[in-house]
Amino acid sequence: MEPDGSTNYSSVNDPWPPLHFSEFDNTYPVQGNSELDGDSKSVFPGDHDKRCWVCFACEEDDVIASWVKPCRCKGTTKWVHQTCLQRWIDEKQKFNSLAEVSCPQCKTKYIIEFPKMGSMVLFVHFFDNLIHKACPYIASFLIIGSIYSSAVTYGAMTVMQVCGHNEGLTLMEKADPLSLLVGLPAIPVGLITVRVIKWEDIVLKFLRKNTCRIPFLRYLLPCFVFPEEYLSRSNDVASESPPVRELCGALLLPSIATLVGKALFDDVKHNFYRTALGGFLFLTVKGAIKIYHKQTLFLMRCGRRIKDYEEDADGSETGSNCSTRADSVSNIVAHVL
Repeated sequence: MEPDGSTNYSSVNDPWPPLHFSEFDNTYPVQGNSELDGDSKSVFPGDHDKRCWVCFACEEDDVIASWVKPCRCKGTTKWVHQTCLQRWIDEKQKFNSLAEVSCPQCKTKYIIEFPKMGSMVLFVHFFDNLIHKACPYIASFLIIGSIYSSAVTYGAMTVMQVCGHNEGLTLMEKADPLSLLVGLPAIPVGLITVRVIKWEDIVLKFLRKNTCRIPFLRYLLPCFVFPEEYLSRSNDVASESPPVRELCGALLLPSIATLVGKALFDDVKHNFYRTALGGFLFLTVKGAIKIYHKQTLFLMRCGRRIKDYEEDADGSETGSNCSTRADSVSNIVAHVL
């Protein structure tokens, strides 16, 4: 005990002397102490600490910058520079000043206020927006109109080509205008529809399934006589062609039919009958060749075999493999021819 009544703690008697709260005044803030409240800002950042979430600058970095809290975000993320947010909104709107922009964090829509504009500016702005919204519909109408006019022109040319120039003009002059507006563009549509129907595949399926059962077809079409296991291995009959090829084939059919009709059926006086015979002959011959080609490829694909790999001591291929490949190539050429 000291003379004043206080207890003297010696470092020798007690290695852990009591600590006073004054030693922690700079670390633990005490409520009601203004000096400690000032230090607490650096220890526990609160909502009053401003840090722009666009440029990550603090209030001390630019003291004259204008700050705004445009959304429901809490903490330091609710603050942003006015200029930074303006640039960010411009990037999001992409030159559409009326587009709505939301906060990327809390999804709150920003309240954007514009200066008042005059009546003339409002009218021009309204008219510009009206044109902007109407342009897609106008473009669609122009495209559809162009396609329709092209279809009408193609239909008229086809009528004159199939029936003859003078006969075609006379036929269209006597026809009802409404029927021409509907019938002429229906000609290319009908040609494309007929082209899409693969009648060769239907005939090919029938011949594959019934040739072996009918003796007459068995001797007439020997390429359709094959083991039944081939059907289970590969039964893909339909073949897809590019749309451009289908379109060109459909639109060129009247011209080809006219040429074939004039070349082979010149004795037929009526232009329409001559063109019809030429088109029928062309489609029949083309379909027969296509069926034969598909069946040949089908037999080649079903009859293929994978050979064992053989190698000589010097690392070169054996003569049997080379001869086998040469024989297979010759067989392919023979089948196609």
